[in-house]
Amino acid sequence: DVQLQACGGGLAPPGGSLIVSCLASGFRVDEYSLGWFRQAPGREREGVVCLNSAEEGSRYGPGMKARFTIERDNAKNMLYLRMNNLQVDDTAVYYCTRGNSRGQGTQVTVSS
Repeated sequence: DVQLQACGGGLAPPGGSLIVSCLASGFRVDEYSLGWFRQAPGREREGVVCLNSAEEGSRYGPGMKARFTIERDNAKNMLYLRMNNLQVDDTAVYYCTRGNSRGQGTQVTVSS
C-alpha cells in the first residue's frame, strides 16, 4: 500500500524557517513525481511544489520558489520541504502527495 506521512511541522515566527518531512512507504520515491500542497482553514487547497521523478526540475506555486525548496532522499525514501522566510499566510496543514494519494498532514503555524 502507498503510504505518505508528513511530520515536522510546528510553530515558527514570521521570517523563521521550518523543515517538514514525509516518510513514504509502499513505493520508491525516486520512481514517482511527488509534491506538497497545503490547506488553510477557509481557503482552497494550494499547490506548493511538485518534483518530477526524472529530476527534470520542480514547479513551485506562486511566490514560493524563492522561499521553499523540495528535496528527496532516495536512500531514506523520504521527501522534504524546506521553508524559509515564513509568513503568516504560510500557516496551513501541509501534505505530501503522489498523484492523488496523500497521507496525514502536518500543521505549520507562523505567528509571533
